[in-house]
Amino acid sequence: MGKRILILGIVCICVISGCFAKPPKKIRFAFMTDIHLNKANGNDRYNGLLQAIDKVKKSKVDFIVIGGDVVDVSGMGKNMGKRDADSLYVVYKETFDKTGIEYYPTIGNHDRYFDKENGFVNGDEIFNSYFGKSYYTFEKKGVRFFIINSVQSTDKGGLSVGDEQLGWLKGELSNVSKTTPIIVSTHVPVYSLYYPVVEGTYKFVDVIANYKELLKAFEGYNLKLVLQGHQHLHEEMLLQDVQYITGDAVCAGWWGGAFHGTEEGFLEVEIDKKDEITWEYIDYGWTPR
Repeated sequence: MGKRILILGIVCICVISGCFAKPPKKIRFAFMTDIHLNKANGNDRYNGLLQAIDKVKKSKVDFIVIGGDVVDVSGMGKNMGKRDADSLYVVYKETFDKTGIEYYPTIGNHDRYFDKENGFVNGDEIFNSYFGKSYYTFEKKGVRFFIINSVQSTDKGGLSVGDEQLGWLKGELSNVSKTTPIIVSTHVPVYSLYYPVVEGTYKFVDVIANYKELLKAFEGYNLKLVLQGHQHLHEEMLLQDVQYITGDAVCAGWWGGAFHGTEEGFLEVEIDKKDEITWEYIDYGWTPR
């Protein structure tokens, strides 16, 4: 009888103290993609971004990963002039600097600037001047992050990860333990079903043209999560134990309301002490005027 009471007491103590609760958080970060600020947007889009950032701050994230297409420098008709492109990049950088939160930008196709006569041949030169290299890696509490430039042009056509970048990636991975959890941020999706399923088209501007080569570089490593942008809607796919999430858009339908049912928002991603990853889509409540 005494033993039975003792066991019951231990169970009660465990329940009260949280023995059976989920492991505590190790990392919480926001994934914000497809913001689309441009010269013609007035202050409405900018105020929408500030509202999203305010919501991110209230989530008490450790850092922000930005998924690209923050500024409409190219891809929306004819390229703008360098001065106008710089003015948008200044707003981009100053806005996120003022958050007081660490942030890690990913380049998108609309963030590129081309002017071959004046040396802007790769599209990422302005991005690099504000944020450093357009592909890089960092580590947080034992989790390795890779920020990929998936909007390079190669002889394969479409939007790709260039050969030089693939070489860099393989070199960086050679120094990473095979058990280290890896998270990738890419603007263009590795996988996406929206256009093939809904519209019946499959183009290498909607997914990375050389996605097979990119994934091959990660073979044998502990790739757990790929965060994607570009499509402005929310998708989740689990393939070969890797989670692929297309993380909606801060601007949804280019600041015109929901895009195919996906409201303006961002992802909040959490990693626990056991390196299990959970996520939540956050609708931050913006309403178009």
